[in-house]
Amino acid sequence: MLNTSYSERHGGPHDRGGADSYYGRARDPHYYTGASYSTRRVTPPEMTAEEIAAYNAGYDANEADRNFKDWGVAE
Repeated sequence: MLNTSYSERHGGPHDRGGADSYYGRARDPHYYTGASYSTRRVTPPEMTAEEIAAYNAGYDANEADRNFKDWGVAE
């Protein structure tokens, strides 16, 4: 059974999933070993099933909240 309590560490899988959704990016499971963009980026197949689930949970939670970046563009 996968863990359903995810670390909120900045740069971690759950954080990166939420950030990708927030910025309107496509789903692309990954995380950083430390700070985002300045440490090694980990992607499948290096990610565990639990890490991929955490990424997807972060992405899905933000999608459900409909908390998206306002780019200031009229619709």
